[in-house]
Amino acid sequence: MAGNAADSPARAGEEQGPGQGRERSAGSGAGGQGAGSRLLDRIGLPKTLLLGYIGVLLFMIGDGVESGFIAPYMADHGAGTDVRAGYVITVYGIAVMLASWFSGALSQVWGPRRVMWVGLVIWAVFDVLYLVFALGTENYPMMLVLYGIRGFGYPLFAFGFLVWITDTAPTARMGTAVGWFYFAFTGGLPTLGSLWSSLTIPAIGELGTLWSALLLILAGGAFALLGARKRAGGDRLAPPEVTTGQSLLNSVSIIKTHPRVLVGCLVRIINTAPQFGMLVYLPRIFSDDVGFGTDKWLQLLAIIYGTNIFFNLIFGALSDKIGWRTTIATFGALGCAISVSVLYFVPTWLGPDYYWVAVIAGMLYGATLAGFVPISALIPSLAPENKGGSMALLNLGAGGATFVGPAVASLFFPLVGAAGVTLIFMALYLLALVLTLFLKRPEEQGTSTPDASSTDSATPPASTEPASAAAPAP
Repeated sequence: MAGNAADSPARAGEEQGPGQGRERSAGSGAGGQGAGSRLLDRIGLPKTLLLGYIGVLLFMIGDGVESGFIAPYMADHGAGTDVRAGYVITVYGIAVMLASWFSGALSQVWGPRRVMWVGLVIWAVFDVLYLVFALGTENYPMMLVLYGIRGFGYPLFAFGFLVWITDTAPTARMGTAVGWFYFAFTGGLPTLGSLWSSLTIPAIGELGTLWSALLLILAGGAFALLGARKRAGGDRLAPPEVTTGQSLLNSVSIIKTHPRVLVGCLVRIINTAPQFGMLVYLPRIFSDDVGFGTDKWLQLLAIIYGTNIFFNLIFGALSDKIGWRTTIATFGALGCAISVSVLYFVPTWLGPDYYWVAVIAGMLYGATLAGFVPISALIPSLAPENKGGSMALLNLGAGGATFVGPAVASLFFPLVGAAGVTLIFMALYLLALVLTLFLKRPEEQGTSTPDASSTDSATPPASTEPASAAAPAP
């Protein structure tokens, strides 16, 4: 199965679909393309959505500012303990999970652009309320409510844009286009967000740093929504007769009609659940118990996900050549099972004098985490006639990780400690390896989808071409 071309797009010449036609025509003219456009084509970045990618990066930097210190900060300012702070993050994760599901279904009937606007407003309004009435007064119940509601914000914004991408990017370069999305997404959360906080906390403190995040959020929203306001793919995607309720129902009924999409959702949850779960207990352990201190911990976090953002691009492009499923199973699931254990056990064993070893371990985890990038291209191909439902479950998986990870950490940390929780995360990655083997496209199962050619011609038929034909030569 490794290297089989059937689990990635067949050939560049079969990429035409409604979204692809709009994207291609927008980039061509009588005089041909400029040097900038040709460069974007070569690197697989949809040029019509360039400002959207920049906006997502800035938005996620703002969202990621708090990621490296919010749990211990809440514990010291109203929550009382790390476990109670973990409960707040778990409630936040539930909101993120629901909003992630809504983002896919609502984008079909409202359009990705409108969904992104809703996400931006929710984040900005409830962040102000959270900072003033929850942290400002050290009120634990208000933390649960306001921080939780704010969790609806970033998934609607970011994953709404992901739906926009999947509607416009050429299928033969879909893995690369999705890789650029996660370059922007993880470039902000938590990579540059953590780096930002490591620079601003010494100058303006934790609370001032949290306020600075709001400015980044608003800047990102302006870039994405004003800069790409006239681009194709941002308006309603579903037929006029489809209602909001029907779109939400389709995202549920697909579980029965295409159970492999549900399996893909579970793999997507496992992808980043440990990432969010470790942020519940690693800040205190690495800063205090190991002895790195807060500054070095935040720098380590930035290094981990700085590595991740570049490997998002590498594995996105590689998966278009060797196969999406192959990349997920080997570099993603198996790689993370190894690296997540190394990241925790090696630094805690060696101690503070071997910070450079922790950096190498972190870079390994960041790199292997990127092996899951093709899941965003693979899941919609499992049900080409119900792409909206597929994207809703995909986004549900992404949001579910922010709930499952902290929930596992909060529930099991008092019972088995940090080492035991890390081993649970390792076991989850091994489970993801097994589940990925079942993520076969309809062509590989010997079945066909009658409506695929008419409703989603962006998904090409299987081909006997070698895997290298999946992406056009630069």
